[in-house]
Amino acid sequence: MEGGATQQGVSSGSANKNRKLILIALALLAAFFLSMSVGRYPINPINIVKLILAKLGLGVDLGPNAAAMNTVFWNIRLPRTILAIGVGAALGSSGAVFQGLFRNPLVSPDILGVSSGASFGAATAIMFLTGGAIAVQSMAFLFGMVGVFIAYSIAERSKESTIVVLVLAGIVVSAVFTAGLSFLKYIADPYEELPSIVFWTMGSFHAASWRDVAYSLPIVVVGITLLSALGWRLNVMTMGDEDALSLGVDVRKARLFFITVSTLIVASSISACGTIAWIGLVIPHIGRYLAGSDHKVLVPFCALLGGTLLLLMDTLARIISTSEIPISIITSFIGAPFLAYLLLRKKAGVWYAA
Repeated sequence: MEGGATQQGVSSGSANKNRKLILIALALLAAFFLSMSVGRYPINPINIVKLILAKLGLGVDLGPNAAAMNTVFWNIRLPRTILAIGVGAALGSSGAVFQGLFRNPLVSPDILGVSSGASFGAATAIMFLTGGAIAVQSMAFLFGMVGVFIAYSIAERSKESTIVVLVLAGIVVSAVFTAGLSFLKYIADPYEELPSIVFWTMGSFHAASWRDVAYSLPIVVVGITLLSALGWRLNVMTMGDEDALSLGVDVRKARLFFITVSTLIVASSISACGTIAWIGLVIPHIGRYLAGSDHKVLVPFCALLGGTLLLLMDTLARIISTSEIPISIITSFIGAPFLAYLLLRKKAGVWYAA
């Protein structure tokens, strides 16, 4: 009797989590239509459906403004929307992985220096290379990966190879790259190079293109799929290294895998749009509150939630003023108060995200 009740409870919990995944997927769909509809050239949601049907060759009449709508929809808004969803998914899911891996609810995906390394790489490309989109993105991706590699190498060569040492190594690497970025800003041309560097470090999707989508989205999709499929290992690792080893998980190899895959999807994302603050820190807390701490469910849930919220914030950044606001300004206004809320909950001894 007790076994039947337990099995029924597990089944009910699983169904509840599936419902939440479906609801957040529907929210993402609604955010997609909102993002594609609003802007300086509004497009009716009905016309969005017609544009998609016409692309599929169903011969739908789009009216006299067909050419303008096609250009805005397919060449400007759709790649931007897809990229925003992909970046939000990458930051949200990797944030959940890093917080579980380091067993710390205040860890974000840039803890090991990927963001500071990418910023330094982008600034280097802007100043010393052609400054084109390909050079900036390539250098940002390269230095983001280099930053994490250096941090991990320092931790591995330390006499005490623990998570604390890894975090400290990440802080060291971030500090070095941040100092390098500050020096580049200091010597940059204040009229040409400096504004470009500052704008990149604040993040924006204004230059999103299909090339950016093709460059980053496959890495994000494959990475999130791998992280979700092996979420059970992360569940074991959150119990501590000794418990994980006793259950047959090679902690060192598993840690390297999760760090590498998470860094890849973050680096490929921010290299296309610049650094974006707070998403990787805030989304996992909301995800754990709504979907629980099982990483097999939490990682895809945070991916959907991150994509939805970042898309909404990008839409807000486009329409809130006549000139587009960098996305990190919007995310910081939302993320910083949320962190203050978490600290207050911690002080009260009721931190549900821990």
